Formats: sequence, structure tokens, C-alpha cells
Amino acid sequence: MSTEKEHRNDPRSGELHGLHRFLLIGKRRIFSYHLALYNVEAHAFQAIVTLDLTDAVRHAYLADLEKNQDERVFYSLFSPEHFPLADLKNGKTFKVRLERVVVKPDGSREFQKMLNGQQTDAVCRPEDVRYFRKLGGLEYPRYLTYLLFGEGDEVHIAHELAKKPNWDEVVTVTDTRNIDPGIMTKIPDITVESIADPHGVVEESPLKKGRRYDAKVDGAGASISFKAGRQGWWNHTSLN
Repeated sequence: MSTEKEHRNDPRSGELHGLHRFLLIGKRRIFSYHLALYNVEAHAFQAIVTLDLTDAVRHAYLADLEKNQDERVFYSLFSPEHFPLADLKNGKTFKVRLERVVVKPDGSREFQKMLNGQQTDAVCRPEDVRYFRKLGGLEYPRYLTYLLFGEGDEVHIAHELAKKPNWDEVVTVTDTRNIDPGIMTKIPDITVESIADPHGVVEESPLKKGRRYDAKVDGAGASISFKAGRQGWWNHTSLN
């Protein structure tokens, strides 16, 4: 997924540049979830941002998602520009290319160019960076723990990346009537205390689509419940 040529140090800042990918999550509000890699310094970040995208990218993504709603198909933006991911926190405009990510029967992924590989601008303002954390220093939790994000009644959860090895996952949840949209402004973590964290790699999600789960916000805060819905990203291989 990455090569030596895709990463280089900035001699002025000492930060590592990389060619980044972001998974597209959501419909009304499209979130961009950074594709993290533990063993590549330039990508060792878990980040959630809301990028301004062109109408062409938005329309192509939403139309293709509608066709593949029930398939194991993800969507990503690939940037051909080298830059430290932390630049997003200061605001940045950069080139991206829309991709369809098809999961094959053996679990491998094929990144297919959409819009004939056309490059368009993506704009990130400082306030668009909803969550940003460098990987490391976080022990395995006792119970299954996710980050809660979204807008209005469109809600998603991303597996919190603690120690490695691990797995990366984003799921859109449904039946969210008891989730106050206000608690997502700071992207809290939620703990599903009915499922112990496996403390390592799993090959399929511990959450089963259509099943209801109860969770606590920030460990001991408000109680919420949700049904697991469409999986928008999964990685238990190259992540580690």
C-alpha cells in the first residue's frame, strides 16, 4: 500500500511527508477518515476531517455508493501530494483522486480510479479537523471501544486504535434516536461493555450488522444504544 518513494522527510521541519488516503464516510455530511498505518511514521495517525469536495466528486461517490450499498465496497480519496498530515490542522488545499475500494473474496483490496482518475481540489480548514491523534501510548482497553462521530441522525463509529497489532474499522450505525447529536461535537469514545476487547487482531468485526448494542460515552458517561449498520472501512492487515 505504500513504498519508500511515497515518504520523505521535510528538511525544514523534520516531519515526514507522505501520500495520504482518506476513506469517505456518510451521505448528507461526508466525513474523511485517514487510512492509518502503525509502522509508517507519516501515516501513524488516526484522524477524522470534513473536507470541502467538488460537486463532481460528491455526486460520483454518492451515486456509486447507492449502487453498492449492500456490497463490500468502500470509497477513498488518494492524494498524489507529499505533505505531513499535521498540515491539515493549519488549513490546506490539496489534490485528490476519487477511488472505489473493492474487497475481493480473499480479503485483498483493489483501489479503482473513478472519474477517469481526474484530480480535483480538497479543502481542509482548521475547524474541519474533528479528531487527530498520533498512534502510540494507548494501552488496549478492557472493552470494545470506538470513536463516535457524525452529524444529526447520521452517526458513525471508528474503532479506537490503541496498541498494535489491531484492526481498523468504521461502521455507520442506525436506530440512533437516543444519541444526542451534541455529544458528537468533540468525538467522544464509546465503550461496548458486553464485548471484551480482543487485545490484538481479529479477522472480522466483533459487531454484527443489524444487532443492537448498548454503550457508555467516555467510559462512564451517558448510556446510548445503536444498531450496527454498513461497514465503511476495514483493515486488519496492512494497518500493522
